[in-house]
Amino acid sequence: MSTVLAAATDWTSAGFMVGHAKVLWTDLVGNICALGTVVLATRRLVVAWPVQLLGAVLLLVASLHAHLGGNAMKQALFIALAAYGWVRWMRGRRQEGEVVVRPASRNERIALAGVLVAGTAVVAWILNHFDASWSPIADAYIFAASAVATYAQAKALLEFWWVYIALDLVGVPLAFLSGLWVTGAVYAVFFVLCVKGFFDWRRLYRARRDAAPRSEAVAA
Repeated sequence: MSTVLAAATDWTSAGFMVGHAKVLWTDLVGNICALGTVVLATRRLVVAWPVQLLGAVLLLVASLHAHLGGNAMKQALFIALAAYGWVRWMRGRRQEGEVVVRPASRNERIALAGVLVAGTAVVAWILNHFDASWSPIADAYIFAASAVATYAQAKALLEFWWVYIALDLVGVPLAFLSGLWVTGAVYAVFFVLCVKGFFDWRRLYRARRDAAPRSEAVAA
């Protein structure tokens, strides 16, 4: 039993040195998957979800190693949300032939904002109470924003990109201060990719919206 535990410990802490900083393999490969998820999501490819699922598992291990309880909880939630998103996007492709993107309604925006604020407060209290994170408020915000963004992504809402952008503004410094150098660098790249993703999705939405009246006129 002790041999198995030792092997598991060696695996979770395995990495390599870049200067004076240690880069964990779980952090590196997990974030490669995370970057791949954003690129694939921009193209509305269903394979984005299994890639996100794999990345979440690896980043869960890296977060536990770095004593970031909120980030670990986020990855665990990602595993469930990735399964949900996978099912929704596959259903959308079967019904519409593609993943149809749209802006959130006013009520949806209010609900997403409310969950973000309430989720941050609740998770921050839990993390602080159990001493599960050295930065409970920032950690909780990232957890709540990630959950909201991934849920909105599953519903193909344009706003999911903006939630991720807001998340990156906190995620970059938190990751660097936690010693997760790859995660910090990836968050920075995320910022650029998410801005591009938003404009790509908005262009697709507008093209579909503008084409709808013409299609209806031809059908009539």
